Amino acid sequence: MGTVLAGGTAGWLLGERLPVRVREAATVGVGLSTLVLGAKLALGTGNVLVLMLSVILGGATGGALRISVRLERLSQRVEGLFSGRPLAEGFLTASLLFCIGPMTLLGAIQDGLFGDWSLLAAKSILDGVSATALAAALGPGVLLSLFVILVYQGGITVAAHLLATSLAGFSPDSPAALELSAAGGAIVLALGIGLLKLRDLRPADLLPALALAPLFAWLFELWR
Repeated sequence: MGTVLAGGTAGWLLGERLPVRVREAATVGVGLSTLVLGAKLALGTGNVLVLMLSVILGGATGGALRISVRLERLSQRVEGLFSGRPLAEGFLTASLLFCIGPMTLLGAIQDGLFGDWSLLAAKSILDGVSATALAAALGPGVLLSLFVILVYQGGITVAAHLLATSLAGFSPDSPAALELSAAGGAIVLALGIGLLKLRDLRPADLLPALALAPLFAWLFELWR
């Protein structure tokens, strides 16, 4: 919320005077940092086979469910309803950008389950840069998205924390937690590749891997 407030205010005041090359350079920096963070998380797996099965089957499931396509269509429909209304358009566009995506879900879950907010920190930098660009183009309506971030992202974090405290044996060092984090790292790698404009890997389609990773980890432990 702090980076969106700072970036949105700066973009609103600067308007179109902010050079495009500055925004692009900042986005590249965030993309590289995201790759490093994703690799660090993925390499923390305790069972490469679990990671592979989770990502492959999760990606296949997400592709079959067309998660990325559905999210894109939802964003386009909501934005279309508010086209031509500067304040509402800025609010809706920013809210969708900051809250609909794998990085929001992953970061909030990781924070709530393990108290690790490193992914949310990377996301906050990207959100601040994006808020600057959006506010420069769409005005102060972008700042209203702060309330959506608080309720949506904060709500996921609180729910994940309550879930972690209610699950016996679920700790940051448990196999299920390690494989959940590793699967999340693979998705973060896909996000970083997209930020660098190397290839669109549709990371939202990989989200089912987050549910499959703990399940496969538990099955492997049971089999052992």
